Amino acid sequence: MTTTLATPRAAADPVFAERYRAIASRDRRFDGQFITAVSSTGIYCRPSCPARTPKPENVTFYLTSAAAHEAGYRACKRCLPEAVPGTPSWDLGHDLSARAMRLVADGVVDREGVDGLAAHLGYSPRHVHRVLVAELGAGPVALARALRAQTARALLTGTDLRLADVAFAAGFGSVRQFNDTITEVFDTTPGELRRRARRDRPIPPRGTTGPGAVHGPDGPGVVGDDGGTTAVLDLTLPLREPFDARGVFAFLAARAVDDVEVADLAGPVLSYARTLALPHGPGAFRATYGPPPGRARGTARFHVELELTSVADLPAAIARVRRLFDLDADPTAVDAALAADPALAASVRAVPGIRVPGAVDATEILVRALVGQQISVAAARTHLSRLAVALGTPFASRFGPTLLFPTPAQLAEGGADHVRGPARRTAAILGVARALADGSLALSSADDPAAQRAALEAMPGVGPWTSGYVAMRVLHDPDVLLDGDLALRAGAAALGLPDDRRTLTAHAERWAPWRSYAAMHLWRAAAPRPSSAPTKETP
Repeated sequence: MTTTLATPRAAADPVFAERYRAIASRDRRFDGQFITAVSSTGIYCRPSCPARTPKPENVTFYLTSAAAHEAGYRACKRCLPEAVPGTPSWDLGHDLSARAMRLVADGVVDREGVDGLAAHLGYSPRHVHRVLVAELGAGPVALARALRAQTARALLTGTDLRLADVAFAAGFGSVRQFNDTITEVFDTTPGELRRRARRDRPIPPRGTTGPGAVHGPDGPGVVGDDGGTTAVLDLTLPLREPFDARGVFAFLAARAVDDVEVADLAGPVLSYARTLALPHGPGAFRATYGPPPGRARGTARFHVELELTSVADLPAAIARVRRLFDLDADPTAVDAALAADPALAASVRAVPGIRVPGAVDATEILVRALVGQQISVAAARTHLSRLAVALGTPFASRFGPTLLFPTPAQLAEGGADHVRGPARRTAAILGVARALADGSLALSSADDPAAQRAALEAMPGVGPWTSGYVAMRVLHDPDVLLDGDLALRAGAAALGLPDDRRTLTAHAERWAPWRSYAAMHLWRAAAPRPSSAPTKETP
């Protein structure tokens, strides 16, 4: 369907015209990328809302639901604009606002306040607030409040947690604050929001299994935050199709560290589970992708079961799962750009929606990259599994894993007795672990890319391959080409591309800004088996 706009506003503002065409055609690809606010109704919607298309003169577009709310609009009860994938620009961008949004999503504002957010970013609180208001239409407090409302809505409509538990799990300081915010944002009470959802989709009763269930380790019931018990939540996470689920699950399965991760790729439902080190205590998750339970041919969904020591870690856990599986990617944009190169077109057709796996812990990825230098995936997995068994902290998850990956402090203290390999690589691993443990080296998903690379490459034994690989997986930089990687160059040769570094680098300029995604196609071409993706670094 093509919509023609003849209004002066559309003619003067091509961005407005593009977004208006998206809402007129109910284009789901734009869900999460912007918010449509309608002055005649006072509500804001997702782009694919099925309601009648509003007149252009009544429409204002915002980048965030927080900005729409700050402008006086309420969330649409019909399309639930909070239940959409995240914004790709926040996930992939590296400017101050994108870095801030990643920290907000991880719960930093709730845990450390605006001052803590600013400290992580290296700016003053006033500057961070000014930039976020200018670029996103809302400051850090409003953005964090919107995130709490989104989390609460997901818990109200997708679980049978008691309302008080939902309030604290979503990060609210009190039940009253929770009630006021839900009523203000959604124009309804928490109880009514849940009742409406149950009319559309029944929630399993307490103690049962399946989506929406919540239970403790010894049976049904809602559990607390005392550290002695864990809460288990089962939610469905939205994403943009197409989604190369088998590719990303296979990538993680090939690198699964024994006792830390467990994967199952057999059958129609793909499964991957692992432990997590979260701000309030250890946890674990199991992600599955496939038809809903009991329906062999139903539409595939991405489910995640979360086992949390504290329900306050729910937003952080969800944010890390989304980044690990690259759920906020814009596959249409990536595929269209890469398919324009005849050398990649067939691979894109064969694997639409390819993803770049992210990270649940930045320091872990750095250690994995260092251990994996110049050895195979299988060998790296063996070394890492031995380290986990020797140094990891026990955490028996009901999903299968039994250990947390060793922390930098644990590696610094006991790694000398267990790290094996060439002396230069061993020294690099131990040196990095000590620097991370004493704070002289910091690493997070919100780092400035240039600063992170410089800090890493200043460490003995850390070169461009390692810093680039960390950028791909930790910062989720979409435009990294590890041109020194032997497997990547082998994949280039298999696709008829030049395999020498200089010529391949020049050819790859046409893939910008999606060279990280192109790399996944090249690694796939290098070896059809999932276990043979990137692991080798050339000197």
